[in-house]
Amino acid sequence: MRMSELLAALPASAAAQRASKTDADPVIRGLEYDSRKITPGDLFFALPGAVVDGHDYLEQAVANGAAAIIAERLPDGFDVERCLTVVAADSRRAMAPIATRFFGSPSAELQLLGVTGTNGKTSTTYLIESILRRADRKVGLIGTVEIRYADVRERSVNTTPESLDLQRTLRNMCTRGIETVVMEVSSHGLELGRVEGCRFDIAAIGNVTQDHLDFHGTMDSYRDSKALLFSRHQPGGAIAVVNLDDPSAGDFVAAAQSAGSRLVRVSRDAGSDAEIRLRHADVSLDGTRATVATPLGDLELDSPLVGDFNIENLLVACGVAVAAGAAREAIESGVAGCPQVPGRVERIGSDIREAPSVIVDYAHTPDATLKLLEALRPLCPRRLITVFGCGGDRDRSKRPLMARAVAGLSDLVIATSDNPRTENPERILADVAEGLSDLHHVEPGALRGASRSYTTLLDRREAIELAIAIAEPQDTVILAGKGHEDYQILGRTKVPFDDREEALRALRRRAT
Repeated sequence: MRMSELLAALPASAAAQRASKTDADPVIRGLEYDSRKITPGDLFFALPGAVVDGHDYLEQAVANGAAAIIAERLPDGFDVERCLTVVAADSRRAMAPIATRFFGSPSAELQLLGVTGTNGKTSTTYLIESILRRADRKVGLIGTVEIRYADVRERSVNTTPESLDLQRTLRNMCTRGIETVVMEVSSHGLELGRVEGCRFDIAAIGNVTQDHLDFHGTMDSYRDSKALLFSRHQPGGAIAVVNLDDPSAGDFVAAAQSAGSRLVRVSRDAGSDAEIRLRHADVSLDGTRATVATPLGDLELDSPLVGDFNIENLLVACGVAVAAGAAREAIESGVAGCPQVPGRVERIGSDIREAPSVIVDYAHTPDATLKLLEALRPLCPRRLITVFGCGGDRDRSKRPLMARAVAGLSDLVIATSDNPRTENPERILADVAEGLSDLHHVEPGALRGASRSYTTLLDRREAIELAIAIAEPQDTVILAGKGHEDYQILGRTKVPFDDREEALRALRRRAT
């Protein structure tokens, strides 16, 4: 495809100017934003990032054979005649429409289902995928844990991929015969334009609670970013699934109506006039049984997902499934057959005798942490021991809020490192400790015999070992914050670390 054809895809708001004087119009053979992957004939996008800036690698891209580059600025002395050079106000926003044009607008060939919300996106998309597979749909999934379709399995880098990666993946899905794609859509993905060029036939919102304020600044801005899924990325006549129980539901209903979308509303209130309503639910550590009213009639659902908060995810998934035309039999069997969601209320070592119940969960916001503990506290036969931390270089204001949620519902607490990144871990724990003031502070060695107490351990491995070592068989240990992640970010380096593996190792050591 000629460079001129790709540039023609840019809207007026993303206009770009040639810096090169040449009238050359090279054939573009591929698109890349990683200079190391450039091969002759590629177009290189220089993207600014929090850690790495693509503008520092323009020379490498040209040396590797880039036929053209798009950048926001050019370094002193850069020879714009070595390859076609285009300057854009925002290279990331320029990348989305160009990638969409290059890959032939693949979302137009798919039924695209998007799920947003602060918490529960991964569990909800797993449920939807399982239901649609039972409905004999050829389904692909894009989310926080992985991208999967046909026989392809790829670990995810971001919840919502960069636009170039997303459009390439959607085209590959079309090529492999995928009909429906279920996708987690993050606020970053919406605000940064990663999903530009995508039109969602069905879009769903679960909840909006405090998170990512280091990026969005305010809750209003965060909420507005989520609403873009409905107001900007749904074609006329699409369907919007909205959880009426969320305080922000009215904003999303308004955004959906402004786009001309048809509403499917969900609620836990049996007396609501919502199309999807919860009639009854029983929750245990073995799963959830629920009766849900729908336009298809009452559904009898037996879900392996644990926790009262998963009822919300279940209702949203049912709303999307009904909107997608799934039959009641497919919904019931799909919910029952949904696989364990990695790192979401995941039970570890349940086959080890005389061991405490150990649960790993991704909860890393105040609301998610509170909901997790509120759901599991009534199910604990004896003490609840919580291990948690807060990420570094992120919103500091949520740290004491998370800690208060933990302190209010736990018997014993170990505050530890999460992903400290470049921030001092001791400073992070000092912020966390502000929210643990209702508990007694003790040294790690004194926690075993304590009650309503907390301790701090910088080393997460040691924290997990301590929690499992002091737990009695009737106790429940919760490892919160990292879920499916198999690494820790220390400084700017990812080092191997998996809460699930560490917990299993500690359980086996305890059993010997």
